[in-house]
Amino acid sequence: MAKHSEQVPAVIAPVEHNRVTQAILDFVSKVPDSKVGSSKDPATEARRLANRAAQRAALTAGSLALPPGPLGWLTLLPELIAIWKIQGQMVSDIAAAYGRNHTLGREQMLWCLFRHTAAQAFRDLVVQMGDRLVFRRMSYGVAQRVAKQIGVKLTQRTVSEGLSRWLPVIGALGVGAYAYYDTGQVASTAIALFSGDIVMENEGDGAAAAEPAKAAPRKKASSVRRAMDKLVDKATTGAARKVASAARKVASRKPRKPKTD
Repeated sequence: MAKHSEQVPAVIAPVEHNRVTQAILDFVSKVPDSKVGSSKDPATEARRLANRAAQRAALTAGSLALPPGPLGWLTLLPELIAIWKIQGQMVSDIAAAYGRNHTLGREQMLWCLFRHTAAQAFRDLVVQMGDRLVFRRMSYGVAQRVAKQIGVKLTQRTVSEGLSRWLPVIGALGVGAYAYYDTGQVASTAIALFSGDIVMENEGDGAAAAEPAKAAPRKKASSVRRAMDKLVDKATTGAARKVASAARKVASRKPRKPKTD
C-alpha cells in the first residue's frame, strides 16, 4: 500500500462569505459618532479627513498582512473589520463636516463603504435623480440580502489578498497600498453623497409613488372647455350653473363632419 506524502502544503480556506455577511450586519448596526464640527469649507476638511484615514488604513492593513504563510490567512477577517472601523469613522466625520451627520444611517453607511465594491447590490435600494440620491429604508431582511451580495464580492477579493500573504514584505506593501486606494474610494462616495441632497423613503413609498406613472395620461382640455369649467366654478345661482353646464357639454362635443354628396 502506497504511503501518502507527508509534505502536503498547508491550505486554509478563505473567509466564508456568510461570516463576512454577519460581520457587515454587525458593523453597520451602529453608526459611529463624530467629534468633528460643521466646517465652513467642508470640501477641504473632507479631503483632510480622507487623507488621514487612508494613511491609517494602509498602516493597519500592512501590519496585519505581515505574518507569513498560513498565519496570514487568519488575519483576513480582522483586517476587514479594522479597515471598516477606520472608514466608518471617516464617513461619520465627513458627514459632520458637511453638517449632515443627522442624515447618516445604516443605508448611507453601507452605500459609502461598499458602493464601489458591489454597486449591483444597491440597484433596487438607491436611485440617483440628478444631484439627489433617494434611499429606500431597509428592513433587516433586505439589509441581510444586500450584505450577502457584498460578502460574496469581498470573499472573492480576499482570495488574492490571502495569496499575497505568502510574500511577507512585498505582500504587506501591496495590501497596504490597496487599503489606501479603497479608503480613497469610500471618501469620494461619502463626499459626493453629503455634498448633495439625500432623500429617505420607506419600502412602500416607492411602489406607491410608481403607481400613478402606470396610469394613462389624461388628454389636455381645450381652451373652451377650461373656460366653461371656470364659469361653472364661479356660478352662484342654480340657473347660472345649468347654463354653464349645458355650454360645457356643447363645447366638449366633437364637431360633426359635413356631409358630402
